[in-house]
Formats: sequence, structure tokens, C-alpha cells
Amino acid sequence: MTECTAPPAEEALLAELRRDGPPSFGAMFLVRADRTPEQVAYRRPGAAGGPWRPQTWAETARAVREIAAGLIAMGLRPEDRVAIVSATRVEWIEADFAVMCAGGATTTVYPSSSPDEVEHILTDSGSRFAFVEDDSHRAKVAPHVEQVISFEDLDELRARGRDALGGDPRLVDRATAAVRPGDLATLIYTSGTTGKPKGVRIAHDAWVYQGLAIQAMGIVRPDDVGYLWLPLSHAFGKALLSCQLSVGFEFAVDGDVSRIVQRLAEVRPTIMPAVPRIFEKVYAGVGATVGGGLKGRLFAWAVRAGHRNPLADRLVLAKVRARFGGRMRYFISGASALSPDIAAWFGAIGLPVAEGYGLTESCATTIFNRPDDPEYGTVGRPLPGTRVRIAEDGEILLRGPGLMSGYHQRDSGDVLVDGWLHTGDIGEITERGSLRITDRKKDLIKTSNGKYVAPQAVEARFKALCPLAGHIVVHGDNRRYITALIDLDADEAAKRPGSDDYPAFVRSPEVIGEVSRAIDELNAGLNSWETIKKFVILDHHLDVEGGILTPSMKIRRRAAEERYRSQLDSLYQ
Repeated sequence: MTECTAPPAEEALLAELRRDGPPSFGAMFLVRADRTPEQVAYRRPGAAGGPWRPQTWAETARAVREIAAGLIAMGLRPEDRVAIVSATRVEWIEADFAVMCAGGATTTVYPSSSPDEVEHILTDSGSRFAFVEDDSHRAKVAPHVEQVISFEDLDELRARGRDALGGDPRLVDRATAAVRPGDLATLIYTSGTTGKPKGVRIAHDAWVYQGLAIQAMGIVRPDDVGYLWLPLSHAFGKALLSCQLSVGFEFAVDGDVSRIVQRLAEVRPTIMPAVPRIFEKVYAGVGATVGGGLKGRLFAWAVRAGHRNPLADRLVLAKVRARFGGRMRYFISGASALSPDIAAWFGAIGLPVAEGYGLTESCATTIFNRPDDPEYGTVGRPLPGTRVRIAEDGEILLRGPGLMSGYHQRDSGDVLVDGWLHTGDIGEITERGSLRITDRKKDLIKTSNGKYVAPQAVEARFKALCPLAGHIVVHGDNRRYITALIDLDADEAAKRPGSDDYPAFVRSPEVIGEVSRAIDELNAGLNSWETIKKFVILDHHLDVEGGILTPSMKIRRRAAEERYRSQLDSLYQ
């Protein structure tokens, strides 16, 4: 099978929804606010640990209209770029919706981006204005835009907007109505695993399609409560907002990653989008808590029996689910590959993980495992309206309404060809019609013996086996055998004795032994040419500032191999 599509029932429902669908993202927001004004849209963390504060769609619409009117009063023109440099918070969402309603286009910037990267994004995009979380970001942004608006001073902009609306109550409505489906909505810069980030131009219609297509899949309900902590600078975050507008459920919003466990108990969400590292940490953490002995054997039995076994569920598995608030229907995993073993483990305990796939160039959510019938080890079937094709060389090609219109000020002719997006990923389609990602086209390793190795698949399996592992870089292109650089997880390492002297810690027999045992277990399930023969444990952590990790925490593989060339070379001597 070389092509796959969504189920026919989903395709039919999407066609019906698109017939009466809104023409722009701003219109999509206003329709939602008018349809369910008194329902809760967002919840914010309470001050000093107090209760979460609800915010209705009507209250959100009031804020969005005032900010949009303020931007227009400042001189915002159609498709003018407005940057947002902030962690995930409700104000980020309000600012983005306001830009959409005012007819502008949002340029998203990770708050962790370096000054050089911020300069490149703001100048390349031609952003005129910028929202920042606080004054700590102002210095990086101010030299490159006409005006900076801090979320700490948002009341001033809203007051200016109220004055403008007082003189012209339909100011924002006219601006929203003037936006066409093909107008620029968002400029999102790719993480830049190679070279400088490229601006991906996404039109309003692509985001509207995303929301309606997810609604047609029927996997999200109006009574769901989502927990949103993922970076909204990423296309995945914007896709989640479009889905929320289409369906009408509420989001509890807090970008503080360190408080996720605490927040889950407070919010008790029913769905939560996350990245594979979160699931790897939970998997490792539960295993470490359970340990061996009778308790460990009881837990292993319960997982094998599964959550549909009443005794296993009551004695063990329900207690694990309670850590996530006790109401979770399923998780959503994206951004990178999730180990099939970890996905199956979550499914067994009654917390299914629906893994999906997409690129910034395809609005992030393009292919998705249906939570009620996931095929572990795959990313599922396309959204209705999207087609997936496997080229002769194995590359995954995508076609549909959710694709970018092109790169900003760059040629995209080798990526968008005859309406098909060439993803650069390698994959195959299963008998059930699901897509399995095997690797990045450019990341495939060819050893000097002529054997091909897919490093991402090996890396994902290793992180599932080794609780200590943070990041791993599998290496071996044009080498005789495969080796690896291993960066330990900072949180897990901090729990271990001796970690205060980190260089000595990583050289200790205990740490080397634990990593070696995980490598041996990994190798037992690999072909001989894929096995890791030698490895290096780094005596420091990889980070964004050092240029090895992207802002979305992906490895810049070529940069890592160049930086650690001497260590890698030593593994072949």
C-alpha cells in the first residue's frame, strides 16, 4: 500500500462542516465566543497556590476585541507581522487571537531563543510590533521592531482599544470581515536542526481546516478539559487552539513545566497534549517507585492483566491513573517519536496515548492515531481531507488544505511539488492503513559496510529502557559500527547519590553499569549492524544555549557530531 486516507465517515462530516465554516481564524474565534459566551474557555493558575480562575468565552472576546482595536489604533495594517515572545499563558492566546481579528499575522518566537535567533526571526519576518512576557525579553526584541508591548502593561493597550471602540464600535468586526481565507495568519520559524530557521507561511484557511478536521474525527468533546502547557510558539500549540475553537472545550493554561504533576491533580483534565519525553519520564518514574520484590511483581502482573481486569485495576492501575487527576481519557503525543513499548504500557494501564505526526509546514497535526483504536508503533491515519503517499524512495508526501503556502522570502519549490509536500521523512503504510515513520531521510546512517540504520528508532527505544537517559545521539555514518553520545536526564540524575560532583558521577561504575545494561537490552532486540558497540556519557547536559538542542528540544544531529567529534573518533580507535 502506497497511499492512505481518513475513514469515509470522517471525510463526509468534514465536507459538511467546511460548507458553512468561517473564512478566517479570527472569524472562527468570534463565532465560538458568540455561540457559547458563558461557557468557560480558559483557566489560569491562582495566585499563591489559590484556586484556578475561570475565564468565559465572553470575557475572552472582550479582551481580544480591546487588544485588536488597540493594535489597529497603533497603525497595524493587513498582514502586518506581530511577534509574540512568551511562555505559554492565557495572555499569549489573547494576543494571538487579537492579531487574527485585527487582520495581522503572528510571528511566533520561543522565549528561550538566543538574541541572534530573535534578531534573525524579527528582521526576516519584518515584524513591526512585538508582545513580550515581561521586560526580561524586551532587550532582545526592542531594537528590531517599532514598538514592544509587555504583558505586564497589557491594560494600557486594552484601554487604548476601548477608546478606539468607543468612537467606532464595529472597528474590529470590519477588520475581521476583511480577512480572506488565503491571507497570511502565522509565520512560524522551523527549529533549524540545520542552518538558520526558515519562516513557514500559514494561511487562515489552513488553521480553520485543522480545527474542523479534528472536530470531524470526533475524538474531542465540548465537555472535555484540556491541560495546555506546550509552547504556543510551536505549530502543535496553534493547532490545539484551532481545535478548541471548533469544538468549544476548555483549556487550563500554564507553561510552567515543573508544576505539571501538581497541576494535573488540581485541574483533573480529560485530555492532555504532550511530547514523548513526558511519557518517558512517567514510565521511568513509576518503574523506579515500584521497584522489585513483591510490589514489583504485583505491578507487573497488573500491567499484563490490563485495566479491563477489575482486580488489577482496583488494586494497582486506578492508583496510577489517580496521579493524573483520575479523569484522563487519553493523552496526545507529538513532536518526535514515542517508543511503541511505552505507548502500549500507557494503554495497558488505561491511559491511552494517541500519537500523531506532522510538520510545521503541515500545521503540525496531519496524521493521528484514533484513541479508541490506536495502532502502536504508528502515527495513525490522516486527518480527513489530507492524503498521504509513499514515494518510490520511501519518502512521505502530504497533500491537503493544511499545508503551508510556502517559505517566507525563500524558494519552496523542492519541498512543495505539484501540491505535494515532501516531508523528508521515511515511512511505510501498514495493512490497517496507518503510517509508520521509520526515520528522517537525511538522518539515515549508512555504515562503511553498506548497511542502513535508522537512528531515531534506536534512540526512542533506548530512552524507554533507560530511566537515566536524557538525550542520545546514535552515530555511525561511514563508520564500521554504531556508537552513541548519551546525555543523562538532569532530574533523574539529581535523585542519585554522588550527582553533586557530576563529572565523577557519570564516570562511576554504578552509572556506567546501569547505562551498559540498558544498551545490552536494547541491542538484544536489534539487527547486528544496528547495535551500539561503544558509547560516551557526557559530563554535562546538552542545552539550547549551547546550540545542540533546538528550542523544541530536538537534537541538532550534525551540530552534535561536529561538537563532539573527538569523543566520537575515540570510540573507533
